[in-house]
Amino acid sequence: MESLTFQYIFDPLCGWCYASSQALATLAERWPGQLQMLPSGLFSGAGARTMSAGWAAHAWSNDQRIEAATGEVFSTAYRDKVLADTATAFDSTALTRALTAARQIDAMLEPQLLRHLQLARYVQGENTASAEVVARLTAQALAEAGHATDSEELARQLTAGGELARQTDARIQTTQALLNRFGIQGVPQLLVRIDERTHTLSSKALYQGPGTLLDELRGMLDGEVA
Repeated sequence: MESLTFQYIFDPLCGWCYASSQALATLAERWPGQLQMLPSGLFSGAGARTMSAGWAAHAWSNDQRIEAATGEVFSTAYRDKVLADTATAFDSTALTRALTAARQIDAMLEPQLLRHLQLARYVQGENTASAEVVARLTAQALAEAGHATDSEELARQLTAGGELARQTDARIQTTQALLNRFGIQGVPQLLVRIDERTHTLSSKALYQGPGTLLDELRGMLDGEVA
């Protein structure tokens, strides 16, 4: 094996992506230079939704199923503060742009920030579809990592159509082309590129903890994962 790359396809508002965050953390820790984060745009742009009572009920039902299957927490604060907020659309645009901004500083910050924002939403009840909320949380996370960020300026960039928006759109277009190429529907998805061949990892390996993920990778890599 001469080269190894992991391509993690996700959307920040995907509950199953939240459930796979421990597996993502394992990849980021063990192969930081070989992990590519690929936002799919599932819930941004044309995929964004109005936060109606019906959609909130659907989301909560699905989230409870995810919690039962994986043990990841979806709190009542999330249900009561986020899903009940019909003034804010179900839209991952601000989140995806914030992750792109973190990636520009240091690619290793992106998976860390994603987990920070997921916990803020699903456990602490922060509405991360709001650009102002995302900017505040992102500035906080970046400051803890030693990078000072003006949250007000970041909030402006998260809603404006400037360079950050263009770079984020380009990332999504690249991801969607990859999804079309391999006939992939739904996220999260992990592609493992070994030399010149790309392999699709079973999604279940992303939800069942780092041990299961590493076992799957050992089989794929002929036992080369210690």
